[in-house]
Amino acid sequence: MSEFCQVWLSCGSSEEASKIASVLLEMKLIACAKQLQIMSDYRWQDAIEHDNEVLLVMETRLELFEQIEAEVAKLHSYETFVLQAIPIVKLSKAAEKWWLESTTS
Repeated sequence: MSEFCQVWLSCGSSEEASKIASVLLEMKLIACAKQLQIMSDYRWQDAIEHDNEVLLVMETRLELFEQIEAEVAKLHSYETFVLQAIPIVKLSKAAEKWWLESTTS
């Protein structure tokens, strides 16, 4: 049985988020991607930064995380990107079927 998750990734622009989402969708590593405009505050190289970013929220299976990470590493502009998987505790049967059909085994 597959474990499902959302994978979150901060991107520097909508263009970058769209490019990453398109590649991952084409490779069947994710079933869906949503883009949210966000304001990020973070510490980087001993300074506090404030930036507009795009949060890419992707729906997939946990077992595909390493493949997703490898593809993001090829495409992402950040020296250190944050890619995180959030487990899905419950998922509707129809969504589960769609996610399984939409992602590679």
